[in-house]
Amino acid sequence: MTQSYYETMYILRPDIPEEEVESHITRYRDLVIEAGGEVLDCQMRGKRRLAYQIAKHREGIYVQLNHDGDGQQVAPLERAMRLSEDVIRYLTVKQEGPMPPPRSVPAGVSEAGEVERQPA
Repeated sequence: MTQSYYETMYILRPDIPEEEVESHITRYRDLVIEAGGEVLDCQMRGKRRLAYQIAKHREGIYVQLNHDGDGQQVAPLERAMRLSEDVIRYLTVKQEGPMPPPRSVPAGVSEAGEVERQPA
């Protein structure tokens, strides 16, 4: 039997302060644990430009949350995200196979997750 886990990617509004971003990350991690799941990995992917405008926002703060469980942790997690005004999009996908190793910070992105713009 292949190993499976869940990957939830969510996008936060770009104008919220960094402390609030951290509180959202902590809140959603705790929700998964309370629902009987296990948090495997959580990575803040930083502020990125959206492919299209969502709720009048052109950028968003991307966060990836990998978690394991029987699937019962997904509904309360997505409900909390749906009710939050700071989450502009979310998607949970069930992944099959081994979890990929955590990626390092990509080139062109600072440690704080801000995209470094190159002069034109």
